[in-house]
Amino acid sequence: MKTARWNRLMSALVIAASTGMGCFSFLYPFFLPNFEQTPSPASIRIGEMPLMMTLVLGFCVIALLYEAQQSASNARLVALMGVLVALNSVLRYLELAVPGPGGFSPIFFLIILAGYLYGAKFGFLMGAMTLFVSAILTGGIGPWLPSQMFTAGWVGMSAASLTPSIKWLGWEEKRGEIIVLAIFGALWGFLYGAIMNLWSWPFIIGPADQYWQPGISLSETLARYGMFYVLTSLIWDLGRAFGNVLLIIFFAPATLRVLRRFHERFTFVYIPAEG
Repeated sequence: MKTARWNRLMSALVIAASTGMGCFSFLYPFFLPNFEQTPSPASIRIGEMPLMMTLVLGFCVIALLYEAQQSASNARLVALMGVLVALNSVLRYLELAVPGPGGFSPIFFLIILAGYLYGAKFGFLMGAMTLFVSAILTGGIGPWLPSQMFTAGWVGMSAASLTPSIKWLGWEEKRGEIIVLAIFGALWGFLYGAIMNLWSWPFIIGPADQYWQPGISLSETLARYGMFYVLTSLIWDLGRAFGNVLLIIFFAPATLRVLRRFHERFTFVYIPAEG
């Protein structure tokens, strides 16, 4: 009982700390008293990369080590995560070799399913580590990487919130499960782009009706960002959302069966017969 309670506490700490650090990295520019905008946001963001990378990677390593030391089943799940991260990283490499439409990326398919089946903590680590490993393989390391890791982690982490509702409705391994996951994938197709825009948007100088300026109200900020998103990102993110839906509809049923089989084997406990 104490072990289960401690594991729940650790999961809550992972969720709270990752959300807090990620939100701070995206939103702190809006609260700076002295703020300098520039046509090149990367020149400002690059100064914070070492600290943010240290925090997010250190956090992931500590969580993985904790999981691996808890039990044999947890250690096997960590090993499974390594396999899934490696597979997802290869998919991202193939994505760059054969680009899809707009922001389409095959990596969110596994991140969503892993978080849905294995929980919020597993989902966050799956998303964050996928972006990190794939960035090394594809040469995509830059000041934007920590923010990408946080956002992809939130995709997997939030997928775990679907599990109770789907179980309550009795939709596990039924068509309703796939429909819910597909809608969720479409939503994150847009959300991922909308969140990642905040990495650069506060720093960019541009037309007053599309870009942020220090001192404007919250409502004006939201209105300007909405205009910016519609004009610059909506079509691009539509490709990601549509791709997520297609991958989930066609490949999720078989993939979920395989992942569930692994989960059942890892959590199986042998109880010897009495007498």
